[in-house]
Amino acid sequence: QVRLVESGGGPVQAGGSLKLSCTGNPYKNNVMGWIRQAPGLEREGVAAINTGGSSTYYADSVKGRFTISQDNRKNTIYLHMSSLKPDDTAMYYCAAEGGEGAGIPYKFGPTTIYFGTWGQGTQVTVSS
Repeated sequence: QVRLVESGGGPVQAGGSLKLSCTGNPYKNNVMGWIRQAPGLEREGVAAINTGGSSTYYADSVKGRFTISQDNRKNTIYLHMSSLKPDDTAMYYCAAEGGEGAGIPYKFGPTTIYFGTWGQGTQVTVSS
């Protein structure tokens, strides 16, 4: 079973920054993204990027604070998070279009993307 590999999570104080990394995308020219799940809440789309181009997608709650980027030579995407808030505390999952089944849909503003390949997650904890 294909698994993406995330890294970079950890504890950080409010107002601080953190960078997440994800590698292992087995597909080409697909959309990859970050999905997060806070305790007691449903998973929500955070940011996504088209690995075959430059299009990016963001949840309204992170616009202006988070930036998603990619390094295709390393087959890696990144999530640069700044001005972090306690509400950003969550498990952050890397996900990719492709895989078995139709995938699970997540919205990024007006755009819905279906993700079928997942990582195991990395915890981000923001303290006030």
